[in-house]
Amino acid sequence: MASSPAFKTITIKELHPTFGAEISGISDFENITDSQLDEIRAAMTKYGVCVLRNTGLTDAAHVTFSQRLGGDLDNVSRYLTNGHKLRYAHIELFDAGNLDDSNQIVSLDSPRAHSNRGNRLFHVDSSFNPRRASFSLLRAVSLPPPSTGGNTDFADSRTAWDDLPESLRKELLAGDFAGAHSIAHSRKLGSPDYYSHIDPVTAQPEPMSRHKIVQRHEPSGRMNLYIGAHLHHLEGNGMTAECSAELIELLNRHATQRKYVMTVAWEQPGDMIIWDNRAVLHRAGEWTGEGTYVRDLRRTTVHDDSPTAWGLNPVGMAPPTMKGLVLSQPGSQPPAQHVVAQPEGIKV
Repeated sequence: MASSPAFKTITIKELHPTFGAEISGISDFENITDSQLDEIRAAMTKYGVCVLRNTGLTDAAHVTFSQRLGGDLDNVSRYLTNGHKLRYAHIELFDAGNLDDSNQIVSLDSPRAHSNRGNRLFHVDSSFNPRRASFSLLRAVSLPPPSTGGNTDFADSRTAWDDLPESLRKELLAGDFAGAHSIAHSRKLGSPDYYSHIDPVTAQPEPMSRHKIVQRHEPSGRMNLYIGAHLHHLEGNGMTAECSAELIELLNRHATQRKYVMTVAWEQPGDMIIWDNRAVLHRAGEWTGEGTYVRDLRRTTVHDDSPTAWGLNPVGMAPPTMKGLVLSQPGSQPPAQHVVAQPEGIKV
């Protein structure tokens, strides 16, 4: 890993040879200083993923911390369909846990559980939105026994780009391909039997979002592969459906090889992981206690404010409403597994 910037107000522990760091030395997250925030941003630029232990943040403080660190936040209002309600007061917090509106563990055959299976595939948060996300900040509120798993995996998509054969890098840059992203696509990959009636092309009334699959990570200047499970197909430069599927599969497999993957273990409530969606992929790790133990995680998502944040989409274009994902009854068979590689990587 290249030399690190000089940190004066935080302490850095590197977690993987090419990315990821644990930050310590912050005594009061609710009253964090501007200098500390500046250094966290610098750490995010370099490492892509930063782990903060035992932050002590409440929901309100989580939202405020996210706004101070990153700026404008997404909200979950468009996900509140079919009578679904939030379990808490802050609409900026995405519910990444396994509890229903009444704080009961969701059934393994529930629509929520089937939707969550898409999160087990490596993806980029909000790539299906017209406006790209920058940081995601995921906080543990309640955790299952460590022996059951439930950790979070990350893949270094910047280094994955660096390691592509030069000929393929040149081909991708010359092709300047657009990726069309859809949340319906990742849901169907995660639980294909349950979503067998869903066509990602027509599942939402809004068009898919378009973002270039090779992007410059503007904070670091490094190139990045903007891919993952929401990526449905490629467009441009004579790309055919067959070549699109083959190239997406190749790139997803390449970027999620074991050498690029790091697993972050959740240790205690209050732990937080911050990642840059413009630099890494992530997924929910294996978990054997899904229908038995509470796993309450809440996430804020920061809107990217860089010049290329809107990708190839009209600036101001509305995000998908999710109304097209009307769920049928669960299938009788367990969902098939997606073919993207399932590496173990480095555990921290």
